[in-house]
Amino acid sequence: MSQHAQSHSSATPPEAVHTVQPQPSPSNIKRWRQYLADERAEAAVYRDLAQNREGEERAILLALAEAEGRHEAHWLALLGDHACKPKRASARSRFLGFLARHFGSVFVLALAQRAEGRSPYAKDPNATDAMAADEQIHEEVVRGLATRGRNRLAGTFRAAVFGANDGLVSNLSLVMGMAASGVASSVVLLSGIAGLLAGAMSMGAGEFISVRSQRELLAATRPTQITLAVAPKLDLEHNELLLVYLARGMSREAAEHRVAERMGLVSCDCDPSLSLQPELPDAEDRHEAVGTAWGAALSSFCFFASGAIVPILPFLFGLTGVTALVVAGALVGVSLMATGAAVGLLSGTSPLTRGLRQLAIGLGAAAITYLLGLLFGTAVG
Repeated sequence: MSQHAQSHSSATPPEAVHTVQPQPSPSNIKRWRQYLADERAEAAVYRDLAQNREGEERAILLALAEAEGRHEAHWLALLGDHACKPKRASARSRFLGFLARHFGSVFVLALAQRAEGRSPYAKDPNATDAMAADEQIHEEVVRGLATRGRNRLAGTFRAAVFGANDGLVSNLSLVMGMAASGVASSVVLLSGIAGLLAGAMSMGAGEFISVRSQRELLAATRPTQITLAVAPKLDLEHNELLLVYLARGMSREAAEHRVAERMGLVSCDCDPSLSLQPELPDAEDRHEAVGTAWGAALSSFCFFASGAIVPILPFLFGLTGVTALVVAGALVGVSLMATGAAVGLLSGTSPLTRGLRQLAIGLGAAAITYLLGLLFGTAVG
């Protein structure tokens, strides 16, 4: 080895050799930049949602945004100088951001739940195990937040979806059957209007009775506070207070402890889990997931009517015959896809799958009614 080569070799610190990082491949750069853009977009979604929340929910959403920021830093470190050109977030992330900024509804949380559940980090060798675990935990956190909104919507939303779908399917079937029997278009239109009014009234009344009955049934199962009033007067040796708590499903140990508290026989709680819990005020609605009777009835009436008017729109605008039926079927098909997708979004499942299911059921029922109308018209003729 020459003296010049020796001097050059000795001038190079040994640790410098180990700090040279291989250049990432173009495919890695592309993928990491996409991850980086999506992490930034998801963090922005959580921050936007937090602006419309307060208290604990706001703190949770901001904590999620902070976690996405840690993931962002990971991809920034891997990209190095290659991160200088920001990439657009995926269409799904941009759509979530738009909804979060303008609506901030439970549907956004349901979509975010699905997005967290489909994270590719578990299979990506460049993502850390902690990042993959974070995404799984995030899905559960968002599921919990979405559940609060689902509980607030459940009763009225159920009536709305059922009402709209019943209106779409039943009135389309009615219109199809009447048209297939060979009656005039004016008769088909009048039949559709009659079906709309009759069905909307029936759905509204049915939902009112159903929800009111369900709430009354639930209210009947709520324990009363009679034990507070009569406990001081009971015979210490012979009373059935223990049976009350056993009947409510308590363990014998918990029931005996509760009896002792009611009778004033204990002055301290050795096990806090057995002690009396503060009673909820009567004004609190314990059945919010069921919804109110009037709210369910009104939603059911309005949404049935809004669904039932769709099949008769072509006839209202002067279309007749096969053209009117085809247009009615197309309009109802789009509406069924929309309601199915809404259910899918709210439940955290695939909107497309739920939409196609609604479409198949609705158009299948209409096709059967159309065939029956043909048979009826032929028999009468």
